[in-house]
Amino acid sequence: MTVSSGHTAPRLLDAASLLAEVADDLLVRTVRDTHLAWADRMHGLLRTRGPRRHAIASGVYAGLGAGLRAASWGLGALAAREVGPHLDDTRHGRNLCSAVNGLIGDRLARERPRLAVPLAVRREGRDVPLHRDALATAFPQATGRVAVLLHGLSESESAFDRHRDLLGTSYAETLADLGWTPVLLRANTGLALRENGVALASLLDGLVAAWPVEVERLTLIGHSQGGLVIRAACGVAGDSDRPWTERLTDVVTLGTPHLGAPLAAQVGAGARVLGRFPESAALGRILDQRSVGVLDLVDGLGEEVPPLPGVRYRLVAATLTRSPHHPVGRLVGDLLVRQPSAYGRSRCRPELFPGADEVHLPRTGHLDLLNHPDVHAALRRWLGEAA
Repeated sequence: MTVSSGHTAPRLLDAASLLAEVADDLLVRTVRDTHLAWADRMHGLLRTRGPRRHAIASGVYAGLGAGLRAASWGLGALAAREVGPHLDDTRHGRNLCSAVNGLIGDRLARERPRLAVPLAVRREGRDVPLHRDALATAFPQATGRVAVLLHGLSESESAFDRHRDLLGTSYAETLADLGWTPVLLRANTGLALRENGVALASLLDGLVAAWPVEVERLTLIGHSQGGLVIRAACGVAGDSDRPWTERLTDVVTLGTPHLGAPLAAQVGAGARVLGRFPESAALGRILDQRSVGVLDLVDGLGEEVPPLPGVRYRLVAATLTRSPHHPVGRLVGDLLVRQPSAYGRSRCRPELFPGADEVHLPRTGHLDLLNHPDVHAALRRWLGEAA
């Protein structure tokens, strides 16, 4: 199976090969370095020497590492021969691939491109090529109003089905009821925001050009990091005229860290603290291997990417508390993103989206923004026939 960009879909053996590599790179080396560092500390305190034990331990770790590297190579070779099932054949496989891409997607793009997720339109677990016939087949009831939905970090397009069994619907279904054609995307969220923004701008060009009917209106909806990628694409579009920007009427962001996410910064601070001590330096290296996509969440995009003129911005924020002014709500927001960041407002910076529509969801976590009754109601107000 291949996908729309010519990228060969990864197989289960590709994931097994990566697992063996990660087990060597992170698990074995981390345990080895931590073990030897603590041994050196104890020998220093006791004023003893342990060269023989060091040699034995180092030999054991070297043997384990060599075995895992050999396994990784062998599994990768079998996968290259197209042996075994595809990861995209099951929902769990697709979710696993997306999660790993969020964590180390930039590294995968360089070293294991088969496992790197290409930005693509998705339908029933498969990529849809940006050709008129393929799009007409995938969207037989295509309308002139297109709503593009983009997920957040380490998610896939199936994230928008969260709690569908409880609510009985999804944003895609609500949009379809309103006369829009929902188009879900999947992206490598481990790449830099601006790199994904360029790719998204190009995809939207192709989507509008090849859509089965003339596109009259375009709405972009992004959850968390997906909202930042949408803004990055709008920044690219702002530098030159693009056909899709002429149709773009609405941008909806759900818990998007426009001014950054504190948790992403705290991970970096934790890595620096762990790196100061030999006994914990190996654990710090694990945290340091997070993708550039995660690093970009520390500061968000800020005012360097202004809103496009003539486009209505709709901003949804959540807090774990009933009131956003509660001390806990102000501190943790929806657990990952604080309300001021989701609204693009700061006491010391200009407001990013003056005049934007804002919705606050009380007692709601970050992932619950993926399918929430209040967001369904807001979408009906914003994107209904009279909008």
